[in-house]
Amino acid sequence: MLDKYFALTARKTDVKTEVFAGITTFMTMAYILFVNPSVLGAAGMDKNAVLIATALGAGLVTMAMGVFVNYPISLAPGMGLNAFYAFTVVIGMGVSWQVALGAVFISGLIFILLTVTQVRQLLVEGIPASLKSAISVGIGLFITIIGLKLSGIMSIKLSLIPPTLEKLVATNGHATPLSFETILGMGDFANKDILLAVFGLICICVLMAWRVKGAMLWGILLTTILGIFMGIVHVPQGFSPVAVPDFSRNAFLQLDIPGAINMGLMTIIFTFTFVELFDTMGTLVGTATKAGLMDKDGKFPGIGKAMLVDATGVSLGAMLGTSTITAFVESTAGIGEGGRTGLTAVVCGILFILALFFSPLASLIPDAATAPALIIVGALMMESVRNIDFGDFTEALPAFLTMALMPFTYSIANGVSAGLVFYPLLKLVSGRGRDVHWIVYVLAVLVVARYIFLAEG
Repeated sequence: MLDKYFALTARKTDVKTEVFAGITTFMTMAYILFVNPSVLGAAGMDKNAVLIATALGAGLVTMAMGVFVNYPISLAPGMGLNAFYAFTVVIGMGVSWQVALGAVFISGLIFILLTVTQVRQLLVEGIPASLKSAISVGIGLFITIIGLKLSGIMSIKLSLIPPTLEKLVATNGHATPLSFETILGMGDFANKDILLAVFGLICICVLMAWRVKGAMLWGILLTTILGIFMGIVHVPQGFSPVAVPDFSRNAFLQLDIPGAINMGLMTIIFTFTFVELFDTMGTLVGTATKAGLMDKDGKFPGIGKAMLVDATGVSLGAMLGTSTITAFVESTAGIGEGGRTGLTAVVCGILFILALFFSPLASLIPDAATAPALIIVGALMMESVRNIDFGDFTEALPAFLTMALMPFTYSIANGVSAGLVFYPLLKLVSGRGRDVHWIVYVLAVLVVARYIFLAEG
């Protein structure tokens, strides 16, 4: 029955191989169960509620990918998009997490519409490869800064402007008031939490260098255990790592859709949709290629259905109470172990559901254990920088601005916007305007209009 439904024989695999591949994929992705509650918890959400949403969302959408598409691709709340949700939208803009979830839900509906009408494919084809790569790198840098801040390794300090400079800017014989400038610096390494985070970073790095499966998960767990011995993590009396999930603490259907519309968050909705668009396309195509699912004509049977499942998962995740669910590149770990069908995804999805019973363990994980994972993910996302032609200024500057503005302005949206404006501008003034797809000009106009509207507001 399994052989016939998942076409195991046709894809030259068997049940044992697929099950092991599913376990491998889960091991490499399971860190999201601890990291996502930490990131979204910073935005004021209940960590237990986020854990439930993460496990259920990842489990259900991943199984749907396996059952309805027969692809060995797993999905979960995406890194980068969860940071954008928490630190840019909720904390940075002062939007409530309920309204932010409403924006995610709407972006999912737009995503479904773009997929059904095939506009999604048009956008993917139209956006230049250098900007796609720059977006990935920029998000990686953005995630890294968040990880450094959460760990305490990077601190924000206030320093007085030197008195000699004050005298130079004195007005009418009266010295100006003392002023401050914000600078970044290293944290206080006498702090035990920072030392624990440094251990976690080293631990994960070593495990990854040794090619240990699930290196991030094991690194997080080992760091938490050390935290217990250091007195940083406190284990309640009678603690048990396994328990029935506390569904009374959930964020199910707590999204505020009218609020997202009334607050005029269309730019935020656009950014959620835009980033997810390219992140998912790259992951789906890359993993499908690695799994050998390309036909003789160079096409991927079922890629349209895969995109639809992915798009539906975005809105489902928002309903459950988590940020954007997307395809995970870690799926390639299971594919590398021989996973070739949806049975791999089904196994991984089941394990995510079972992870609900380990919520007490998740409650012990400190930021010092999850922050190193953010830093490592940021490093991994830097790989795309090699695809940018820095020898061509019209390609290099838009890509650079995209990458730089994300971490330096603490906004993924600003980085994407800069790239979309400067790319067609530089191509036009250099006489290469025809090299730019017309959809990029449309997006550039929309971005400029958005900033003009904000300035007038």
